[in-house]
Amino acid sequence: MISKTESYKQLLVPEKMPQHVAIIMDGNGRWAKKKNRPRLFGHSQGVKSVRNVVEASVEIGVKHLTLYAFSLENWNRPQSEVSGLMSLMISTIQKEFKTLHKNNVRIKLVGNLALLPTSVKEKVFETERITQNNTAMTLNIALSYGSQWEIAEAAKKIAIDVSQNKISPDDITPESFSQYLLTSHSPDPELLIRTSGEFRISNFLLYQMAYTELYFTDTLWPDFGKEAFYEAIYHFQQRERRFGKISEQLPSNSNQ
Repeated sequence: MISKTESYKQLLVPEKMPQHVAIIMDGNGRWAKKKNRPRLFGHSQGVKSVRNVVEASVEIGVKHLTLYAFSLENWNRPQSEVSGLMSLMISTIQKEFKTLHKNNVRIKLVGNLALLPTSVKEKVFETERITQNNTAMTLNIALSYGSQWEIAEAAKKIAIDVSQNKISPDDITPESFSQYLLTSHSPDPELLIRTSGEFRISNFLLYQMAYTELYFTDTLWPDFGKEAFYEAIYHFQQRERRFGKISEQLPSNSNQ
């Protein structure tokens, strides 16, 4: 008997596969609280979901995956939790790196990395360097990231380039602005998934998500596996993406 995971996977249409999926991995703390365990235990269990989703993405041909791992606002959490998360980050990179590299996954870190502890920065920069030529998929890890900060930083860079006569104000377009963002190496995400039942964007990829399809699920992140991921992709593929047009203008409806 075929499993639900395989059932959803078989329903997916390769031609409609999103090239870029972004995920707000929410609910680790609540998952741990339900089990009367410390919050950091929930975060450690959430690593398994990361592994499953990365594997699933490679299997079905998603070329870019962006995971919201740690926001700029998360620095305001209790110091014990922040320190634990940084230690978990290092151990996870050490544990998962060989498999990701073997599977031809390129790792990119996006965020205000200057705020990271030196030990974390050294590991993430080394991981980026070693995987920079991998081509199966790009895994963007949003770490110490906030979209408003990112947009402000992009505006600063543009202002500097204008002042140095590298570009003129007339050169600034939505397309050229996006090249100053930290995700300029990836296309805008077609699908955003947020777990845990919250209905917020939480300062994540605000500029990039102008036309992103949003998918919210009550599932807490440690319980989000391949089946849940395939289900989200399936629901995405059922949607009609019009980009301001009407249904009759879309190629798939042109002969109807």
